[in-house]
Amino acid sequence: MGSKGCLKLSGIIKKNIDQSLKFVYSDNNSLSVIFHDNNLLMGVVGEFNKNLQELEKITGCSLYSRGNSILIKSTSEKNEKIKNAIQFLANQFINNGSIENKDILSSVDNFMINEKVKNNNVTDIIKTPKKSIIPRSEKQKSYVRALRESDIIISAGPAGTGKTFLAVAVGLTMLLEKKIERIILSRPAVEAGERLGFLPGDMREKVDPYLRPLYDSLYDLFDFEKIQRMIEIGDIEIAPLAFMRGRTLKNSFAILDEAQNATDTQIKMFLTRIGENSKIVVNGDPSQIDLPNKNMSGLVRSKELLGHLKEISIVDFDHSDVVRHPLVSKIVKAYSNND
Repeated sequence: MGSKGCLKLSGIIKKNIDQSLKFVYSDNNSLSVIFHDNNLLMGVVGEFNKNLQELEKITGCSLYSRGNSILIKSTSEKNEKIKNAIQFLANQFINNGSIENKDILSSVDNFMINEKVKNNNVTDIIKTPKKSIIPRSEKQKSYVRALRESDIIISAGPAGTGKTFLAVAVGLTMLLEKKIERIILSRPAVEAGERLGFLPGDMREKVDPYLRPLYDSLYDLFDFEKIQRMIEIGDIEIAPLAFMRGRTLKNSFAILDEAQNATDTQIKMFLTRIGENSKIVVNGDPSQIDLPNKNMSGLVRSKELLGHLKEISIVDFDHSDVVRHPLVSKIVKAYSNND
């Protein structure tokens, strides 16, 4: 059902989600979700009903697309969960023009079950040129607020919890709104358990493999050509941690990624680069330390030493905040239990 590829927003009026949908309850434990816009219905249902089929598979409920509505047949409790999930997916389509598989998974996780999309604080949503980013857990909401309000933010947690992606998104919006003059993205150049040997090329080509995840986040939020241009003129700077010594960062949004591989001295050095009208973000996963001596990692110690300062926000993520494939959360939890 619907045209191929991403459905466009041209036929959708961006208004309150409650005005776009109507819910009709029946006595036989069924619920009809009526759409006032066919483009929105097509976006939520997906091509050949693929989104509904995925939603059925995850929830075990029966869903039917009929005319301009979706019919839900299950228990009263499950009907409400699916209702919230459909609200979430409709909101995603209105904001982004498409629905990805990860959105369907997120629509029925604990956060979406317990909290309706309409109760989301608008200030938590990050609007970037390509898409709007909606925090998907309470920890992610707290993290986004800290990124906007605190001078220094230190976050720790497993892979897939959005630490880097959300920080890059907030930094990019601040740059486009001219609240800052540049974004600085940095990582320690530490090999992940393997020896890569000699890397050819100039300095940028040598360090690029270590910084590739930061590029990926940028390209996911803004056009490739525009990001390249911003890098060329210095609005976005990507550099290894070792190059930060001796600098003072003014009017900047600086992110240190993979900070579990930075020593205590290196993290202290990075934090003390902060200058006027600047923010510094330090992210890492203490369970993935690649340093020869794991005790050299300074991430956990920085949280312990600086957590009492009101200008510094500390955010700790866990497996329940993972927003990648649902298996990632289960893998992280299994390893954590074993450790």
